[in-house]
Amino acid sequence: MAKQYFLSLLLIAGLMSACEDSAVGPTLSINSSPTLTSPTAGANIVLTEATAGDAFDITWTAADFGFQAAVTYTVELDLAGNSFADPVVLGSTSGTALNLTQQDVNTALFITKGLVGEKEADVEMRVRAVVNSDVAAIYSAPVSMKMTPYTIVIVYPQLQVPGSYQSWDPANNTTVIYSLKSNGKFEGYIHFQDDNTKFKFTDGPSWDNNWGDTGGDGTLDAGGTDIEAGPAGTYKLNVDINALTYSAVLTNWGVIGSATPNGWGDPDQDMTYDPATRLHTITLDLVAGEIKFRANDDWAINYGDDGADGRLDFNAPSNIAIAEAGNYTISMNLRGPIYTYTIVKN
Repeated sequence: MAKQYFLSLLLIAGLMSACEDSAVGPTLSINSSPTLTSPTAGANIVLTEATAGDAFDITWTAADFGFQAAVTYTVELDLAGNSFADPVVLGSTSGTALNLTQQDVNTALFITKGLVGEKEADVEMRVRAVVNSDVAAIYSAPVSMKMTPYTIVIVYPQLQVPGSYQSWDPANNTTVIYSLKSNGKFEGYIHFQDDNTKFKFTDGPSWDNNWGDTGGDGTLDAGGTDIEAGPAGTYKLNVDINALTYSAVLTNWGVIGSATPNGWGDPDQDMTYDPATRLHTITLDLVAGEIKFRANDDWAINYGDDGADGRLDFNAPSNIAIAEAGNYTISMNLRGPIYTYTIVKN
């Protein structure tokens, strides 16, 4: 009887052990990441307005997480060498293909990513596979390629800036400031060739809705007194039409940096405004190094180029590279909603 009791205890212990082992459940074993199959590495893709409606299909192989699960795939695109620090998402799907148009991809490149139209860019694409928030995402190997977006003409909201410097013409579309985010906040640079220039703001090519500053206190008043600038020069104008406030800051532009004669020390290398081209320019000798643009020998208003795309970015952390020593002509264009620059070796 004692022997039977002992055997029963062993049987119960064995059953408990089996139950404990079975409670562990399945373990995650990633058998394979997705592989991007189209576009292929080294592709040179030129997007055009004429082919905007053409199909742009992205395909890849399925990811294998080692167990049956519904997988969501997301296609990401970023500049080459950026390690996908700031990717643009082209789309998501549960299948192994994303069916887009060239217009979809161009919008992602030109609008979302801010690339320059008609200019080739080195980019990388990858596929992100996700099961759920409890399982780490897996990625395809990035595929490198070249893409050239086309320019999309964007009509930004604008305020006219009529004044004594342009014959008080509210219909003059060369003297306007823009709201890039369409949020009632406008910015732009206007050059006043004379001291004490007077101006106002209007919301269209007429005087129906116009604002001045009756008290001279930086607050806009509907139909108010003309605003008077100080010394002649290029002014950075900012308007918040919702808060009815504005500012007008005189800017004297220059370049600074390790490539310039004074390095990163003061003073800057002063640029000259050309009223014929409406550009700020300078011709000078540079060494290999970096530069930035800044106003008034100060860092309060400065521009670099984060994407190395010829567009100026306010207070950008990225400087502008000068590859080799030589004599250069540098031009800065503050005319439109997007500020740009050129650097030409003479």
